[in-house]
Amino acid sequence: MSKWDHLWINARLATMRDGAGPYGAIEDAALADKGGRIAFAGRMSDLPGEPSNLATRVMDAQNQWITPGLIDCHTHLVFAGNRSEEFEMRLAGKSYEAIAKAGGGIMSTVRATRAASEDELYAQSLSRLHGLLKGGVTTVEIKSGYGLDEATELRMLRVARKLGQQTGLRVRTTYLGLHALPPEYASKRADFVNLMSGPVLRAIADEGLADAVDAYLEGIAFTAAEVERFFAAAAALGLPAKLHADQLSDTNGAALAAKFRALSADHIEYSDPAGIAAMAQAGTVAVLLPGAFFVLRETRKPPVDLLRRHGVPIAVATDCNPGTSPVVSLPTTMSMACTLFGLTPEEVLAGVTRNAARALGLKDETGTLEVGKAADYVVWPITRPAELCYWIGTLNPSAVACSAALAAANASTPA
Repeated sequence: MSKWDHLWINARLATMRDGAGPYGAIEDAALADKGGRIAFAGRMSDLPGEPSNLATRVMDAQNQWITPGLIDCHTHLVFAGNRSEEFEMRLAGKSYEAIAKAGGGIMSTVRATRAASEDELYAQSLSRLHGLLKGGVTTVEIKSGYGLDEATELRMLRVARKLGQQTGLRVRTTYLGLHALPPEYASKRADFVNLMSGPVLRAIADEGLADAVDAYLEGIAFTAAEVERFFAAAAALGLPAKLHADQLSDTNGAALAAKFRALSADHIEYSDPAGIAAMAQAGTVAVLLPGAFFVLRETRKPPVDLLRRHGVPIAVATDCNPGTSPVVSLPTTMSMACTLFGLTPEEVLAGVTRNAARALGLKDETGTLEVGKAADYVVWPITRPAELCYWIGTLNPSAVACSAALAAANASTPA
């Protein structure tokens, strides 16, 4: 056999394989990659020879844990400016809805993003992406939605694609066509929905800029009928759906997401039992976003017990955005998911690996340490996996490997 590119020995693996016991753990383990794919993930005793004869580079993990690369499956990472002023307003008692209705909120970021050039958007977004990379993220979803016109939506998605190309990170892009109603369409809602569901959607699809679509179903945003029209148009072009569902009220968002067999329904604080049951049948992932819950000082938690009872896969993400979740650390979000929502550390790690991959349509590509999957993995200086949720803001990986970078460069050391 030809030599592997890299081989880690004396490791402990949290493979996160479903049904393989707690964390899918393997002690006294080894992990190898070749050509950007995992070539071995198992016990040291099962290696087919002496380590020095098996790989170009052999590294001693010194009993550290190796997990799949972390996946941030819900972000609004590409935008211009910030909304720290609104942060102060909320602390002074203004509600999110009141700020939005007064012209702040999403529209504040829309104005800044429309005014920014592609280079300016790239530079601002890259600094945020570096924050995620430092926390062990190897795959990230990035939404548009701060343009609300054709030129800016396309510009945002091009920047998101460029971020992946320049960093070697796997980036999945989502066209958030129905995010907010811009003031120029205040009295022409139908025209705006037609624009975003028609010409803009087709332009994005023609350029191959989106892997999925998304919408914001809420009393301050869009109705079920408007979202259904948008999703139907996307489905006709072969684009799967994701949905901001039931964040501030029960709008039957979970059920609507299930109707379209959406990849995920996100937020879902107010989703009802029927909606959760529908998600389970449709295979739709529940993406929980504790950063927004924390920043908005919400009190209504997602129905975690219902999700468990129905076997709905649970993912966790930062929701990185300028207004309600200015968070660029997925490990910090993981800790929040345990403390605020009552998830176990194992549920959370599954939520940023195996289940997050499923929420992006990547379950066969990444999210677990298995032979043949992408060589996305992180080496952590910890003694047990629960430490990934225990430490807040102080835990840095020893090494991060991204399959795209490994394959492209045939790297001599992990990326």
